Amino acid sequence: MKIVVGLSGGVDSSVAAYLLQQQGHEVIGLFMRNWNDASVTLEDECPWVEDSNDALMVAQKLGIPFQVIDMSELYKERIVDYMFSEYEKGRTPNPDVLCNREVKFDVFLKVALSLGAEKVATGHYARISTTKNENGTKCYHLLAGKDNNKDQSYFLCQLSQEQLSKALFPIGELTKPEVRQIAKEIGLVTADKKDSQGLCFIGKVSLPQFLQQQLKPKEGDIVEIFRDFKEYHRERPVFKDKKEELEYEVTKIVYKKSDGKVIGKHQGAQFFTIGQSKGLGIGGHKESCFIISRDMETNTIYVGEGKNFPGLFRKVIKINPTDIHWVRNDLRLKNGETMPIMARIRYRQPLEKVTLHQYDKALYIEFENSQSAVAEGQFAAWYIDDELIGSGVIS
Repeated sequence: MKIVVGLSGGVDSSVAAYLLQQQGHEVIGLFMRNWNDASVTLEDECPWVEDSNDALMVAQKLGIPFQVIDMSELYKERIVDYMFSEYEKGRTPNPDVLCNREVKFDVFLKVALSLGAEKVATGHYARISTTKNENGTKCYHLLAGKDNNKDQSYFLCQLSQEQLSKALFPIGELTKPEVRQIAKEIGLVTADKKDSQGLCFIGKVSLPQFLQQQLKPKEGDIVEIFRDFKEYHRERPVFKDKKEELEYEVTKIVYKKSDGKVIGKHQGAQFFTIGQSKGLGIGGHKESCFIISRDMETNTIYVGEGKNFPGLFRKVIKINPTDIHWVRNDLRLKNGETMPIMARIRYRQPLEKVTLHQYDKALYIEFENSQSAVAEGQFAAWYIDDELIGSGVIS
């Protein structure tokens, strides 16, 4: 089988290419040149040049064809501009999830197919299995990687059945130490290379500095809310049905400056996210202060002291109909149906017990334990055992 491997210049994709070659496949290495703005990187060197050189050396070592394809404009359009737009609205996007859906398993996949490849492989720590239904139609199952510490299924949560049918994750059955050991044994230059940090498309960056390239700084107030705030102690009403209760739980508290005390200044609410404590320049507290809310219209940040501050937690999150994605469409809930399941709202978060509630105008995810620092714009992903079956953008 002819397979295109997305060689990133890291050890994971390098070993993925080697394993496929050992299985007898015809392997082609492609390096994606992504969007890069040197003015916001934290390192002097241009990261994509070093990575492409490493990818080239791996391809030469394995004796496979190698090409560099320029996707910088596509990244700018689909990922970078999306990020700017989301932060400006006061949301917290996940570019890595979008990168996989919009680039690696969309445009990059189409390039691979145009080269005559049947599949695309990457160095993700995830697995795919297949079954057939009664009609003989194949169903693709997106499974967590065997290495619990490196499982990357969450980043693939927006893939479709069609995309999974063309995808391969050769290292999904391995642990990271095993991958590095293989790379050392065959003498790959990437064997001891550190894992990449930062955003998927730009390398290690200062996020506020990156955002300031397009979003202008604007001074605003930091307001501290205290534990005796009346909204934290309000009596719960009696609900006529479950839907009314769920909607009550997702209704966000609207803070006003008069609800607390101005304790500092910031340079733009769009540069921060819910749950953030660093970079606020706040002193004089026993515990760190965490952002609990942002008012984008008044450019005000609201904070509370301590990681257990009540304003940090949410029991229920909501996903709008247009933002719901089922990897397993056969398991899609109908209006009024519920499903006990497991879910996470961020990468590497342990799976949490939840109940999905599907209604005509929203999907609600009700957690058994309240969740801290839930940020709008991030992705929630839900699982049955180790299979990721769906995801959605938190509203």
